[in-house]
Amino acid sequence: MNGTLQFLIHYGYLLLFGWVFAEQIGVPIPSLPLLLAAGALVGSGRMNPAAALALPVLGALCADVTWYELGRRKGVRVLHLLCRIAIEPDSCVRNTENVFARHGSRSLLVAKFVPGLGTAAAPLAGIFHMKLRRFVLLDGAGAAIWAGAYLALGYIFSNQLDAVASHAARLGAGLLVLLAAALVAWILWKFIRRTRFIRQLRIDRITPQELKKKLDAGEKVVIVDLRGSLDFEAEPHTIPGAAHLDPADIDEVKDVLAEAAEVVLYCT
Repeated sequence: MNGTLQFLIHYGYLLLFGWVFAEQIGVPIPSLPLLLAAGALVGSGRMNPAAALALPVLGALCADVTWYELGRRKGVRVLHLLCRIAIEPDSCVRNTENVFARHGSRSLLVAKFVPGLGTAAAPLAGIFHMKLRRFVLLDGAGAAIWAGAYLALGYIFSNQLDAVASHAARLGAGLLVLLAAALVAWILWKFIRRTRFIRQLRIDRITPQELKKKLDAGEKVVIVDLRGSLDFEAEPHTIPGAAHLDPADIDEVKDVLAEAAEVVLYCT
């Protein structure tokens, strides 16, 4: 924390804007330590509180408007790009969509506190053509709540953060090596998790070309569209003859599906 404080003092307010912007655009660098440190600097009178809040909010807004425009122009494909950037299984798309479907635009107020939703909420708003003015208002309010909460924590516990900084200074370069190793281990774990997920998907998989051959040959195939409600609203086109089913309801019809000669499930 001491290094973070000195870094903030030396480079000033621009760092708050740039760091938060980078995190919200998808770079895996957490802003939490920086915001806590900024709050501590506000508490010690070495940083202006209005600027300490305004700059991270502006950084978050700039990144989120970028994702909003990408979502509006490119559709649901943007969400899959986000999952690849985050090294997350594609199931993170469905998780974020479910949260957005339940709470709608209000989810922007708390999105940055929810892992995975913080970046995905902005393109989702664009995908469903939320008015830009409403998006900026709600997203800006959410960014202010998020940044303000961590700045306030840094302000309240500034004395404790100074003590932590002193202990960190004693560790010196060893602490940096430990933090770097932890970051590498975290990225590696994410990569292994995604690789296992993709390998599992490939065990029983049929290509669109193989499915078309079966249909052209007149084979009896039951096709089930398992896309979530948001995906279906964004792209309502479906394979001819496919039945649309919510994944949460699949257990209710599994006995019926089991009687079919062959069942093909597909989603996004």
